[in-house]
Parts: sequence; C-alpha cells; structure tokens
Amino acid sequence: MKNISRNFLSDIPAAFVVFLVALPLCLGIALGSGAPLFSGLIAGIVGGIVVGVLSGSHLSVSGPAAGLTAIVAAAILKMPAYQTFLLAVVIAGIIQVGLGFAKAGVLGDYVPSSAIKGMLSAIGLILILKQLPHLMGYDADFEGDYKFVQADNENTFSGIIRAVEKITPLALLIGFVSLGLQIFWDKVLIKKSKLFQFIPAPLVVVLTGSAIAYFANDRFVLSEDQMVNLPIASSMQEFFTFFTTPDWSSLTDKTVWITAITLAIVASLETLLNIEAADDLDPYQRVTPTNRELKAQGIGNIVSGLIGGLPVTSVVVRTSVNVNMRAKTKLSAIMHGVLLLLSVAIIPSLLKFIPLSALAAILIYTGYKLAKPSIFKEFYKKGFDQFIPFIITVIAIIFTDLLTGIIIGIAVGLFFVMRSNFKTALIAVNDDNKYLIRLRKDVSFLNKPVLKAKLEEVPENGSVLIDISRADFIDKDVVEVINDFMKHASLKNIKVEIKKSHIKKDHRLIAPLQKELLPV
Repeated sequence: MKNISRNFLSDIPAAFVVFLVALPLCLGIALGSGAPLFSGLIAGIVGGIVVGVLSGSHLSVSGPAAGLTAIVAAAILKMPAYQTFLLAVVIAGIIQVGLGFAKAGVLGDYVPSSAIKGMLSAIGLILILKQLPHLMGYDADFEGDYKFVQADNENTFSGIIRAVEKITPLALLIGFVSLGLQIFWDKVLIKKSKLFQFIPAPLVVVLTGSAIAYFANDRFVLSEDQMVNLPIASSMQEFFTFFTTPDWSSLTDKTVWITAITLAIVASLETLLNIEAADDLDPYQRVTPTNRELKAQGIGNIVSGLIGGLPVTSVVVRTSVNVNMRAKTKLSAIMHGVLLLLSVAIIPSLLKFIPLSALAAILIYTGYKLAKPSIFKEFYKKGFDQFIPFIITVIAIIFTDLLTGIIIGIAVGLFFVMRSNFKTALIAVNDDNKYLIRLRKDVSFLNKPVLKAKLEEVPENGSVLIDISRADFIDKDVVEVINDFMKHASLKNIKVEIKKSHIKKDHRLIAPLQKELLPV
C-alpha cells in the first residue's frame, strides 16, 4: 500500500485516460457480442476493481476482451436466455481458479519473445487501421472489433475505403486536432516544463474535442452514433435493474458446460499472453505471478457472471494505454474500474458529449507507440531467426485475429528455436582421414539423418572420434545410429573412439544412454 500511495500522482491521471478509452470499448464489445450494452460496462468495472485488487500485475488492465466476442456471440445465440450464458461465465471462472491452483500459468513462459513483441506491434497497427474510420466519423464497425473480417461484412482495409467515401467533416477536424495536440504535448510541451507530465494529454484531447463538438453550428453536427452513447437510468432504482443473475436451473445443460470450458481456456490463454506483453511493456520489467493472475481472472469472471457481466481477461489495448500514461502501480487499473462505476451511476448524461473521433485519436497515437518503425528495424538487425517469427506474427494477427495470429507466431518461433538447436547440436569436421563428430546440447531424433550421413562419409582405413561429452540429452534413436555404425565400421577398417562425459550420479539424461553404447 505504501508503494501505491507513493505513486498516486502517476496512477490517477493514467486511470482517467484508461477509463476514457475503456468506456466505448466496453460498450462496443457488448454490442458486437449481441449482449446487453450494460454487460460490457459491468465486465469493465469488475475487471478494474475485483481483478485489479486480486492481481499481482502492476500495469495490466482487465475487462471485456475483443478476442472473446465471436465465442460469446455464438454462445448467446445457442442459449435460451442471456441468464443461461451468465451461468457459463461463472463456471468458466471456477475452472480458471482451478487452473491457477494447478499452476497452469507456467504456459505463458513458453511463448517466444519474438511472438510477444510481434503481438504488441500488430495490436499497434490494428489500432491505427481500425480507428481510422472512427477518426473520420464512420462508425459502422463497433468499437473494439480487432478481427480482419468485420461484423459489418467489411474487412479492415475495405472499412477504411468506405470511411473515406463517407467522411464527416467535424469528426475529421476533431480527430486531426486531437492527434496534433498529443504530438505537440509529447514533443514540445513536456520537454519545456515538467508540469505537463502530470496533465494527461488524452484528457485535454477529450475536453477539446467535446468543446468543438458542443460549440459547432447546426451545419456541422455529430450524430448520437458518433458520440459516446451510454445506457442511462432515470433513477438509482432503475440503475440496479441493469444487473441480472445467472439461470441456475440450466446447470445440467451440456451447451453451458461446453461454453464454460471454451471460455475458460481461451480467456486463460489471452490473459497469459497479455500478461507477458504487460511485463514486456513495463519500464521496470517487473514479473507478474501468472498462477495468481489466473485465480484473479477466475474470481473476476465469477463475480461478473453473478451480476450480469461479460467474461473478462487481461486486455492489451487498455494495458498499453496505462503504460503510455506512465502508470506505476495497479492503483490505476482499480481506479479506472471505480470511474466506470461512478460514470454510469452518476454522470452518464455528461459523457454523451465525448466524440468517438477524439477517442480514436488517442488509440491511434497509442498504436503508433506500440508499432514504431524503430521496433521493426531493431528486430531486422537481430537476424532472420528473430525477425521472421516477429513479422509473421504481426501479419498473422492483422489478417486473422489475436489468438489465431499469436498461435501462428508461436509455431514459427518454436520452429526457429528447433532449427537453431538442430544446427548447433551436431558438428562434424575432418582432416584427411581423421574425423571428429561432436554432439552438443540436445540431440534429438531430428539429428539422426545428418549423423548417419556424416558417419557414412568416413572412408576406409579412416578414424572417427565421436565426442558426446558436451551433450545434455541424446535421443535413443541417435544412440542406435552410433551403435549400428560401430557394428560395421570394422568391415571398412575404421577406427572408432567415443569420448564420454564424466557424469554425476544424479544425472538422469546422458548416463543411462552412455551405458547403451556398445564398447569400442
């Protein structure tokens, strides 16, 4: 708590900006999921307050996730009522808590760094591409839709073309002013005075954009669809009617359990990936306890499902905004949830003056920071074994969706890891008729064809030294290849020598296999 209070001045401005960005995203994801609009806000509130308090992450922000939109929309259509879907959300949360106790959080550590960096850059590019139509006043696609093929039957690029054909001049003006303000704030004002570091540029952007929209004359107006549009209750009594509870009578419904298991797995994977990304973005490189995170997300989903909300995960867009606003602790995530609650309970009518084009400008600028050209140059300089997985992850996420793209990126990254290990696991050199074949690190069955070919290259009357002293692991197939070679080496008058390592008694990888090698 002492650490949280010390960073209060950094976290509160960040919380305001995350709140402003999260508000339309929560509504947009609920709209795209075919759920009640208020369900997205409930998920945002729970993700901020409940998950924020329980999580061990300093910067991650949780709420309804775009990656679950398709699953949620399909599940709601299959079920007799929205309350039945809420039961699946509660069960999914219980499963996630179980995964946390089962220590499944370790899976996040096996994602290659190139895939995580690629995911962040892809999210940055997607933010730019997806928010450009909103910047121009074209809001046919809901906020928070990050899939290439959109719900309005357009795709990411055709949506931009359609937006150019239907530009709203006032929205575009607000968008350009908002972008210019942020650039001027970062490049000029902050460098001139430290005072501007404590005033969040996005807050100034929202106030400026709202003022322009409010004072515009009748010829240049924005429609309700181009402004933040909250469900408004006429009284506190009506406000509480927005909350609903699960239908417990459907506990034996097979569809509920299939949905719950699917939600638990996908939400857990997205959370682990986003936590890795959050830790990577953290300027202090702090490490989040992943098993605790799964438990926190599980409890968050239980609470969200019990009161009528969508499922929650750690969300990379809100987390990126949080990091860019220089948040230091999880107080910013908690306070953004509190602000969501207060805004919909007390001041929903004031928020309708915020133009979506101003919020689009904030997200576009965030996207640029995530996908700067310097990041691409940096990975290019690292070599193709890092650059190719990185760029394939970026392309795959842009043209599919977050989860599909990251799985492709992980697969490509693992291929290059295996390729690197494959190349360095076996070294063969020769001088005249003297051959040295050295096995290093992990020698798997994949190295078997190369080893066999190298051994068969040894000419008659030659000699070969097979050095296994530096190997950490040798596959039994490889041992079989060596033994087979030694059986027929004498027919070609080849002298074979094997250099073994001095293994400690507790070494369980090489010692048993060394015993399986035939005596020379």
